[in-house]
Amino acid sequence: MDRAAKLIAQEDRWGTHNYHPLPVVLARGKGVYVWDLKGRRYFDMLSAYSSLNQGHCHPAVVAALRRQAGRLSLSSRAFHNEHLGPFVERLCALSGMERALPMNSGAEAVESAIKAMRLWGYKAKGIPEGRAEIVVAEGNFHGRTTTIVGFSSDPGSREGFGPATPGFKTVPYGDAAALAAALAPDTAGVLLEPIQGEAGVRIPPPGYLKAVAEACRKAKVLLCFDEIQTGLGRTGRMFAWEHEAAKPDLMTLGKALSAGLYPVSAVVGSGAVLGLFTPGTHGSTYGGNPLACAVGMAALDVLAKEKLVERAAELGVYFLERLGGLKHPKLKEVRGLGLLCAVEFREPLAKAFCQRLMERGVLAKDTHGTTVRFAPPLVITKVQLETAFEAIRDALRDL
Repeated sequence: MDRAAKLIAQEDRWGTHNYHPLPVVLARGKGVYVWDLKGRRYFDMLSAYSSLNQGHCHPAVVAALRRQAGRLSLSSRAFHNEHLGPFVERLCALSGMERALPMNSGAEAVESAIKAMRLWGYKAKGIPEGRAEIVVAEGNFHGRTTTIVGFSSDPGSREGFGPATPGFKTVPYGDAAALAAALAPDTAGVLLEPIQGEAGVRIPPPGYLKAVAEACRKAKVLLCFDEIQTGLGRTGRMFAWEHEAAKPDLMTLGKALSAGLYPVSAVVGSGAVLGLFTPGTHGSTYGGNPLACAVGMAALDVLAKEKLVERAAELGVYFLERLGGLKHPKLKEVRGLGLLCAVEFREPLAKAFCQRLMERGVLAKDTHGTTVRFAPPLVITKVQLETAFEAIRDALRDL
């Protein structure tokens, strides 16, 4: 048994079986590539679910992490640190928001946004205590906490973890009229993904986001977009809502906010909402720590200096055109926006396709049995993207 097989067996024996990864053990990464234990190189076409927009181990972000790790890693929010102020100001300037609440994981950011919407519902809108409701969409994926999976429509995420937290109403994704009809006097907020990533890169119809934003304003309901996967350049705009100028009241960020080097997330939004938090009402030991802030600042610097948003817009059009030319009798649809793309099959062939891709040096992830996402690091070049596409085309031919 070689070392890779031993490591896989060790993980299988001692770890929990809540993932089913491809049989490859990665040891190193740089830019758009990762290498296994034997030194074989692969294109990373998943980017850790868009955490690696800046590529693997970007030297500028690694340098920032090293500098700060040798100075001060954690102070807790009991004291101030020299990086938190500049970081939250940067987040607000980037998003056009008034306040920023730093957290760690994406799920923590979503939980914080839920608390903020409920707090606003009681303190500002006047909803009777205990009756605040939040509208969500079918097919959503916002994390894995017990509250979040309670309003998931995915049986694999939800079943066995009840009872579900009350206070959530589900409507069809992409149907603005259905969402507007669901808004009631006790509705505090709406929580949506501008594009549903885990559901298979489900893109709503044109005008949906703007119609939702208008419906929320008319009904005096907060709108929160979960931009954890779609934000920070992935779709060819800094934030996906910018494609329709549908600015929300709140937005959750994460993943690429640290370039894949450290857990960093945040909620950004209106001062009228986030300003309702007072000392003791919310917190996080690690949220906003100096190491996280230094890494986050460097990650945002890379996005700007290397024009990764513009690159995603340009290469996204090219890549989607190339994917659209694929031919296979079982291929149902190709869709995408920016460098967030997917191919969908008419039957459960996605995992087998990912296996063929791995054999040809491309790593991607299936979802729901029929769909494969392609989300390479935004640092990818056109030549690299074409090479990866040729492997995708050949793997499809092999399928």
